[in-house]
Amino acid sequence: MENSSLPFSFNLTMFVNIGHYRFAAFIFCLLLYSFIVCANLLMIVVISQYRVLHQPMYMFIALLSANALYGSTGFFPRFLMDLLSDVHLISRLACFTQIYVIYTYGSNELTILSIMAYDRYVAVCYPLHYHKKMTSKTVAVLSVLAWIFPALSLSGLILMSARLPLCGNEIEKVFCANWNVVKLSCVSTDLNNAVGMFLTITTVFFPLFYVLYSYLRILIVCWSRSAVFKVKVLHSCLPHIVSFVIYSIAGFCDVALSRFNLEDINPFVAVVLSLEFVVVPPVLNPLVYGLKMPDIRRHILGLFTCNKKMNTNPLCD
Repeated sequence: MENSSLPFSFNLTMFVNIGHYRFAAFIFCLLLYSFIVCANLLMIVVISQYRVLHQPMYMFIALLSANALYGSTGFFPRFLMDLLSDVHLISRLACFTQIYVIYTYGSNELTILSIMAYDRYVAVCYPLHYHKKMTSKTVAVLSVLAWIFPALSLSGLILMSARLPLCGNEIEKVFCANWNVVKLSCVSTDLNNAVGMFLTITTVFFPLFYVLYSYLRILIVCWSRSAVFKVKVLHSCLPHIVSFVIYSIAGFCDVALSRFNLEDINPFVAVVLSLEFVVVPPVLNPLVYGLKMPDIRRHILGLFTCNKKMNTNPLCD
């Protein structure tokens, strides 16, 4: 066995040398991060401010925006520093902290989307029992579980990875990822792989299959109903379906990239694909919900109008 150690820092090797263009890339990514923060904060403020939006569906959208802020904050500040740096070393503690934040962000996202699918399933399939099933207490419990379960389950996996003796410190990514660290191990990682597979099934595939099951049941209910009912359900469910598809594609690209030999892929393409998971959902989710859901769109416009015409806009009351 090679000499093993616990490296003090890791080297992120996927950064492409773009010369002076890195300043333009820095400005673009800074603006992107600013948009993510502003757009998702706006969603949270609008939903919290207007009482008519204090409904389960909108509360879960606010939770999705809060998770976007959490995940992007775990990625962008460090990434922006690396864009301007010639050396891309990250301390061991910072690396595993970033792994924890990004992995819990991804798991939270899917858990919240599955809860939103359950909400739409109850609303469409059991409309007369909706308010009885989706009480404020139920919403609070589901929201807490959406954060607590991934936080606790992933803590054990990451602690196991942190204890591995490593024979290298190069991570083929622009941010720290658990699988890339495990690949550096000098000892057998069978236990890590088994725990990782179990957590993948419980935190990824179970919610994934439940979302698909929920929308399949909704589709079956809509099949025999009127055209007006179908259009109403489509308007209600379409933003959630779009968010789910966006997240699934971004997650698939990240997982697929970790299994490929990066030497066979164009470096720029590899970087773009690796960024999708932490960039695309936080950017598109507020656009999808803000533009596609009339109640949110109306109150966003009302919020800006209130700042100009405080006494003439009825939404300001």
